This record gives sequence, structure tokens and C-alpha cells, in this order.
Amino acid sequence: MSDVDLHLRSQVNQVQNMIVNLDQNVAQVSQQVMIVGQEQQEARSELAQLRADFITFVKQHELTANVQRAETRVGVLNGRLEHEFGHHKVVRRTAVGMLQAFDVGLISEETIRSVGEQLMVQTPRYWLAPVLVALAAWSADDQSLCDRAVEEAFRRSPGHTSLFMALVLRRQNRLDSASRWLRHYLAAQDPNALGRNFAVILEAIAQGAFGASGIAIVGEFLSRWREQLLVDEGKQEAQVTRWRHEVDAHVAPPAPQPRFPRLAQVSPQWVPMERILAAAESHQAFIDHYRALLAEEIVPPDRIEDAVDDILDRLVAEYDNDELPLRRELAFNLAVISNNGDLDLSKRAVNVDAAALETKLDFLTIQTQSALNPAAIGVSRSTQRLAVASCADWISRAHGQFCRDYRAALPPDVTAVFAGNHNAGATAFTLPPWSGSFMRPLAELEASLAAHWDKATRPVIDGLTFGWGRKCIAPIAVTVVLLVVLTACIGWPGALIALLVGGAWFAALYMQSQQIEQRRRELITYIERAKHDSILQLRGASAELTDWMSRYQAADRLEPEVMALIADLGQAANAATPYTRRDVTGGIQ
Repeated sequence: MSDVDLHLRSQVNQVQNMIVNLDQNVAQVSQQVMIVGQEQQEARSELAQLRADFITFVKQHELTANVQRAETRVGVLNGRLEHEFGHHKVVRRTAVGMLQAFDVGLISEETIRSVGEQLMVQTPRYWLAPVLVALAAWSADDQSLCDRAVEEAFRRSPGHTSLFMALVLRRQNRLDSASRWLRHYLAAQDPNALGRNFAVILEAIAQGAFGASGIAIVGEFLSRWREQLLVDEGKQEAQVTRWRHEVDAHVAPPAPQPRFPRLAQVSPQWVPMERILAAAESHQAFIDHYRALLAEEIVPPDRIEDAVDDILDRLVAEYDNDELPLRRELAFNLAVISNNGDLDLSKRAVNVDAAALETKLDFLTIQTQSALNPAAIGVSRSTQRLAVASCADWISRAHGQFCRDYRAALPPDVTAVFAGNHNAGATAFTLPPWSGSFMRPLAELEASLAAHWDKATRPVIDGLTFGWGRKCIAPIAVTVVLLVVLTACIGWPGALIALLVGGAWFAALYMQSQQIEQRRRELITYIERAKHDSILQLRGASAELTDWMSRYQAADRLEPEVMALIADLGQAANAATPYTRRDVTGGIQ
């Protein structure tokens, strides 16, 4: 019996060791599962970050490639323009230079004639070349040659030639002759299809270069054209649309980081709200831009000759129609470079100024383009100010549409949404979506969110219990069987052995229960912290919504100031122009 007792004790010890080893293995597995869960969460975060970084890299590489291609194309296009049309620059520089040479009398008539004839040979089909011959013949008092040269220039480009001769005669103070050429030019124009050189007329009026009689002639034609074109509602809408693009251009792009990060994270309405606030805040940018235009002091040249020379420079520097396709492509590639490779933004920017590179424009479009992009159409800041005044009604309509649209986009309700996957060590759970309106009191929202957390996480917490009743069935049954069998076989030592086996088993179960309880406490702590963070985030989003409303209302209240500024812009057309309204004592009438 002693041998049997020793053998049984040995077997019991082995069982106990096995139970202890099993418990240790279970603990190790539990720890490893927890580590794997954490590593999985970290791997997901790193993978998401890697994906975001890769997308950013690809986008940046694409933008850089776009800029590089645009820079290459700009070089090629400039080379083509220089090769195909560069000789026109020489003629352009020579034209005004001849007039200034006449003023000072430092160049012989023979030299002027030689230069004109040489450029006439070198630049066939260019309207300005025979004009140079006409100027040289005029200087030499050769009326026959002058008439033939003017006729040839007129044949090549009636509009350019008429304007050039009107300006030259005005420069020589021959007002009657200048007025006849001006009337001849205007009478031949179609207000629906004006050449791009018509912008020079606006420039001359802004400078008062044609004198009082010239202003009366131009005013007569422009008033009649404007009345004729304004009957067409479609043409008016086209100008309103162009000005709407201008108003939209003052809206700042979204910031890389939201100004209201908590509201942006929890509210589905954030994206339209961000655009709406940017739209409202664009009032100030619009005010600053056009108030500076009104306040800018534009000092004209002291002499009428210098003013007319500036206008002549603009006239002769105007692109030929043959150049326009290359100029359009050049404008797009320059926009790509200035917008750091963003093709969509570049296309929108070029589309706004596309009319400036059209062959024919209606009178209303020329006014709008002179106001929006004076450099592209070849007019000065003073002309831009007058053009803006002529467009005041369209600006007002465009701005009214702009305000109406962003106000209509205001969401009727702003909500917060909380949902997502959570990983508390080895325990993962999903929070079902919760939504609440910020129109409800904040305390009510917080209580509702806290109750949602409690309700959603209660099954997760309750599921993490040891379940003593179910787990005790097997050890009790085994212990009872051993107790009966061993007691019958060896008496009280058998009963002791059975009790030792049962006790060891229950000790292992107790250790497992403690581990489960530890995980349960950690889960409860995690849930309480996550619930608290959610409530703080909700509270912060509510505060940011209040700040957003304050900023929006303050920005939106600037609309009357914008409308008053537009009215002031409309009065800029009544300002006196230089040279035509000066006192006689100023030296020029």
C-alpha cells in the first residue's frame, strides 16, 4: 500500500505540475494575444500612415512633373514666338522712336526713310511696316508716298491703322484730323465683334488723349453700343458670370489644418461649413482689393505727347491674331508654374482670362476684361478703374448671387457623430454610431452620449467574465469520481489524493479568473477614458461651433459695406480725366 500511495502521490504531483504549466502557458498565450492585438493596431496605423504618405508623394511627384513640363514648354513657346514674331518687336520699337525723333530733330530724314524702307522689306504683311514708311514720307513732305503707304497699311489692318493715325495726329495737336480718323474707325466697328485693339480706345478716353471733341465722339458711339448690347440678356449674364468668377477668386482655399479641429472631426457638416465661412470672410478681401484700386493715385505724364506715346506703345505692342494660339498655350503653362503644378486650378485661372486672348470680343466683354485683367488686354490702371465703374451693375449682381448661394448652403442643423472601432489590449469592440444635434442643450447631448457608451459597451464588459458555474462542473465531477474510486480502493489516502487534485484544479481556475478580472478592469478603465474623451470632444466641438457662428456672422455683416464700395466704384467714371479738363494755365487743353 505504501508503494501505491507513493505512486499516487507522484501522479498527483505530476498532475499539479501539469496544471501549473498549463496555467502558465495560458497566461503566456493571453499575454501574447494582447501583444499581437497591440501590434496589429500599430501595424494598421502605420499602414494607414504609409498609404497617406504614399498618396502625398505621388501627388507631389505629379505636381512637380507638371511644373517641369510647363517650364520646358514655356521655353519652347518663347523660342517660337521670338523666332516667328520677334521681328515685329523691332518695328514696334521703331514706330514710337520715329515720333520722338521728330520732336527733337536729331535724326536726318534720309535715315528715317532708310529705316522705314528696310523694315518694310523685312516684315511683309505686318501692318505697322508701311506706317513707318508713311511717317518718313510725312517728315519729308512727300504726300504721294505718304498716301500710298497709309493705304497699304489700311489694307493690311484698317483698325490698327485708323487708331494709329488718330493718335499720331492728336500727338501733333491736329485735333480735327484726329477726330475724323477716330470717327472713321468707330463707324466701321461692329460692337459684337471688336478687335482686341479696341482696348486702346478705352485707354485714350481714360487719359483724355483725344480731347473734349474726341470724348464726345467716343461717348456717342459707346452709349449707343451699350444700349444695343444690353438688350441681349445673354450678353449681360455672360458679364455677370465673369464677375462671379472674380468674386469667387477672393475666397481663400481650405487651410491644411482646420481652424476648428474638433468640430471638423465630429461633424459631417464641416466641409460645407468651412466653405461657407471662407466665402463670408472673402468680403474683407474684396473690400481691401477694390478700395486700394479706388485710393490709388495715378499720376499722368506731364506732356500729352508722353501720354499718347504710352498709348501708341500699347497699340503697336498688341499681339497679332497669328500669335494668339501660342499666347494661349503660354498663358496656361505660366499658370501651371505659378500654381505649383495644379492643372485644375491653372485651367480655371486661364479660363477667367481666356477672353483677353480671343480674336474678336464684344464691347461689354472688352469692358469686363479691362477691369479684370488690364495687363492681359493692354490697358493701364486708370483705364481699369473706369472699366470697373462701367461694370458696377454686373459686379453688384454677381456679388448678390454669391451671397445668396453661400447663405443657401448653410446646413439647417449641425450634428455630431461618434462611432468607430476600439482596441483595448486583446479586447476589440465597435461603438455603434451615435448622432446628436447641437440645437439641443449641451448637457442633454453629453448625457445622451454617455448613456450610448454605457449601453453599447455593457455587453462587451459582461462578456468578459469567468463564468464559475460552467467551469466548475468538470472539476467537481472529476473530484467526486476520484473521491469515490480512490476511497473505495485505498481508504482515506485516496480521499486525500482526490481532494488534492480537485484543489489544484480549482487553484488553476482561480488564477484564470483573476486574469480575466484584470482584463475586465482594464477594459472598464479604457471605456471610461474613451467615454470621457468623447464627451470632452463633444464639448470642444460645441465651443468651436459657437466660435464659428461668431466669425461667420461678423464676416457676413460686411455685405452692406461691399455693396457701398461697389456703388463708389460706379462713381469712378465721373472723375476728371487728364489733359482734357485741365485749366489752360496748366499748359494743355
